Amino acid sequence: MNSSYNKLIQNLEYLKLKQRMIHLDETIDFMTNNQLSFTDTLIKLTDYEIDMKEVNMVKSMVKVGAFPHFKEVKDFDFDFQPSINKQQILDFTTLRFIEQKENIVFLGTSGVGKTHLATAIGIAAAKKRTSTYFIKCNDLILNLKRAKLENRLENRLKHYAKYKLLIIDEIGYLPIDAEDAKLFFQLIDMRYEQKSTILTTNASFKTWGDIFQDPKIANAILDRVLHHATVVNIIGDSYRLKDHFNKENTKQGDK
Repeated sequence: MNSSYNKLIQNLEYLKLKQRMIHLDETIDFMTNNQLSFTDTLIKLTDYEIDMKEVNMVKSMVKVGAFPHFKEVKDFDFDFQPSINKQQILDFTTLRFIEQKENIVFLGTSGVGKTHLATAIGIAAAKKRTSTYFIKCNDLILNLKRAKLENRLENRLKHYAKYKLLIIDEIGYLPIDAEDAKLFFQLIDMRYEQKSTILTTNASFKTWGDIFQDPKIANAILDRVLHHATVVNIIGDSYRLKDHFNKENTKQGDK
């Protein structure tokens, strides 16, 4: 092995160009066999590094999103939930709704797949390097309350307002007092017609006045959420109950 090759390996290692170092031999062989120019050879070699950087960037964006699990649209059982329009969900993953600054609301009882679909769309956004963040409604409220007590509410609101896509999960599972509802409204108002938000809820919009314990605030929140929104109403059985019943039937069949 000549000294020039060794020197090149050392340089690539020093510069931490790992992919170029890994693919150096096959690139040299490819260059020789196909009589590539020096420029074309460098392009091929640097493409390996760029591809790996893109992969790492996507992984980082997905990690920052704080998703509860890594479930994509391809993992969703549309046959079990025929009320859902699969083509509509696939259209959401094109992120057209984000470009148009629109919202999505997944409405349905517990276990029908609301969080799965919201997460899947969020992961699709993160993979396309769109700033995305997932948070449960109760955690969001607690964080805003804490920030208010620590006199840093404005910074915390700006933090959640900056994401091109914010996913707020499980609205309606726990009551929100009137003062906390005002904090929630401030965030929704900051994002209104500026950024896209996905919300999941088990509660019909008529009951949001009870959830937020202030009908006026609830109406103001709904007014801003629904003005530019697609509501996906999921009518079906619970996936978790399906799995439970399947296990029970398997046990009975084994007897």
